[in-house]
Amino acid sequence: MQNLSDNMKGALLMMCSMAAFTFNDTCIKALGPEMPLFQLLVIRGAITSVLIYVLARSMGAIRLRLPAKDWGLIALRTTSEIGAAYFFITALMNMPIANVTAVLQVLPLTVTLGGVLLFREAVGWRRMVAILIGFAGMLLIVRPGPDGFSEHALFALAAVACVTARDLSTRRLSPTVPSMTVTLAASVGVMLFALVATTQETWMPVGPRELALLGGASLFIFGGYLFSVMVMRVGDVSFVAPFRYTGLLWALLLGLVVFGDWPDPLTLLGAAIVVATGVFTLIREG
Repeated sequence: MQNLSDNMKGALLMMCSMAAFTFNDTCIKALGPEMPLFQLLVIRGAITSVLIYVLARSMGAIRLRLPAKDWGLIALRTTSEIGAAYFFITALMNMPIANVTAVLQVLPLTVTLGGVLLFREAVGWRRMVAILIGFAGMLLIVRPGPDGFSEHALFALAAVACVTARDLSTRRLSPTVPSMTVTLAASVGVMLFALVATTQETWMPVGPRELALLGGASLFIFGGYLFSVMVMRVGDVSFVAPFRYTGLLWALLLGLVVFGDWPDPLTLLGAAIVVATGVFTLIREG
């Protein structure tokens, strides 16, 4: 990668990050109903938290002496991460992976809209029109009517709301707060919440297949976090950010190969609209 420009390095890192997160989703979905949700989150969270801690220590990126405001924002972000994990995995277990991933592609639009509503950030009319068109595309994916609507799409939309809150709270953190400290707090928070919730579940035995899938999920999500931190350090945002949509391509491919799922034409059309408006919004914002 030494001969590549910073923009190309950033694009490759972004694509690697999206691929890693999507492979993590595939491993989790492959577990299916064989393992209770919170048991899954505890085991994956424990492995991932150890890996993140080791990396953060090696980078010298753990800082606990932070202002009360930043700790409050980290707590809000972690709470949002917990909600996102619960709602997203519930949707993932009950919907095709490409459909869930397509709904999440609306995030750049919801974050931009949230910035306008909560922080009064300036947004031109072009981006506002793109946001409205993008939401119309999302409606084609979830189809809120008697025909074609899945109640589990509500979980996917709830995950979008939680991730939007997470990203907006991240924006307000002081620049001196290390990203890995924030990531570690979120990973530990999800694990501890799931550990408490498992008191209401019966743990299932973990066989070699389940252990392999959980180990793979942990490694992939760790890789996704690592690449997402690295991508912040190279390239222009307006060039690199649109490559986040390669995650949808991975979801389409893995959904077809692993689960035999392929979205219907309306879902594909909605996903294309969401991606197009999202790319436009990211480029304009950059």
